Amino acid sequence: MTINLLQTPEYTKLMEEHIFQTITYLFDKNQEFAVACDLKHITFVPELPQEIQSVFQETVLFMIVGYSFETATVTEESFSFEAGFGSENFGATVSMPLLAIQQIFLGENPIVLNLAKYEKRAPASTKSSMEALLNNPENKKLLKRKKLT
Repeated sequence: MTINLLQTPEYTKLMEEHIFQTITYLFDKNQEFAVACDLKHITFVPELPQEIQSVFQETVLFMIVGYSFETATVTEESFSFEAGFGSENFGATVSMPLLAIQQIFLGENPIVLNLAKYEKRAPASTKSSMEALLNNPENKKLLKRKKLT
């Protein structure tokens, strides 16, 4: 059976680190760039009016220049920036998970091509946290004492 090496957790982590390091490098060099991302993974705050959103294709190319570059930030999990949209320059903060970035461009040249598939990470559940807490016998004793008082 063949394993898709580009969809393994190891490759996904490698690609996420590569995207983070590339964007950090571009910031360090004060170099404007562009990112292409799947629209379904992008968050706009505040939400863009429908007449603006309706013109976007499935993949959106954002030019990270000028004000967008100045406001751009990257963490080990996400990339965000501020931008104006439409004829009225409707302002919004644009955020996307790093792994949702499909390509990074420097001028017309693609410098990162992400073939790893982005999947939303499930938040840790309260039940899992409680189970982890109760796995330690010392914590069980503390909880029993709390009930008695």
